[in-house]
Amino acid sequence: MSSSTDVREQRPGQGDPTAANTDPTRGIADPGPLGLAAFALTTFVLSLFNAGIAPENLEPLVVPLALFYGGLAQLLAGLWEFRKANTFGATAFVSYGAFWLAFAVYFQFIEPELLSKGIPESSITTATGIFLIGWAVFTLYMLLASLRTTAAQIAVFVTLFLTFLLLAIGDLTGVDGIATVGGILGLISALCAWYASAAVVTNTTWGRTVLPVGPRS
Repeated sequence: MSSSTDVREQRPGQGDPTAANTDPTRGIADPGPLGLAAFALTTFVLSLFNAGIAPENLEPLVVPLALFYGGLAQLLAGLWEFRKANTFGATAFVSYGAFWLAFAVYFQFIEPELLSKGIPESSITTATGIFLIGWAVFTLYMLLASLRTTAAQIAVFVTLFLTFLLLAIGDLTGVDGIATVGGILGLISALCAWYASAAVVTNTTWGRTVLPVGPRS
C-alpha cells in the first residue's frame, strides 16, 4: 500500500527528466508505512481476541486504537496517498481507515443498543457476518490489484481476505472454531503489514534494500 512500492497511474510529464523538478509531491514523505503500521497494530490487537488468545472482557481496548490509529491515522495516510497520485494506496488506506472507524462505532454504540432492545444475540452476530462479507468482497478485488505490486503487499491482502471471509462465515454459521482460525490469520496479516511498513521505513532510511519486499509481478 505504500507509495514507494505500489503501481501508479501514468501522469503527464512522467518519463521527462525535468519532471522530478516540477513534481509538487516531490517533497512529501511516503505515507504508506504509516498506513500499514496503523492497520497492522489495530488488526493485531483485535485478532488476539478473535483468536481467543486475549481475555474477552478486555476487548474494549480495541476501540481507542480503532478510532485514532487504525481509523484516523490510516485515513490521513490514505488522503496523502491521493496527493501522491497513488490510487491503490489511497483506496486501501481510506477504506480500511473507515472500516476501523465504523467498527468502533458499531462495537461501542450500535451493538449495545441492539442488545438493550432485546434483539437476540444470534441476530446481531448475523449482522456482523454480513458486515464482514462486504469487506471480504472489497478485499478480494484489492487483492487482485495487489498482484501487480510486491510480494509483501500480496501477502497482506491474501491473509486479510481469508481473515474477513472466515470471520464472516464463523459469525453467519455460529461456528466459533472458524472465527478462531480467522483470528489467527488476522495475526498473520498484521505481521505481514508490519513487515511491509518496516521494510519501507528501513530501506528509505538506509538508502538501500535491507528488508526485501519481493519483486513486482
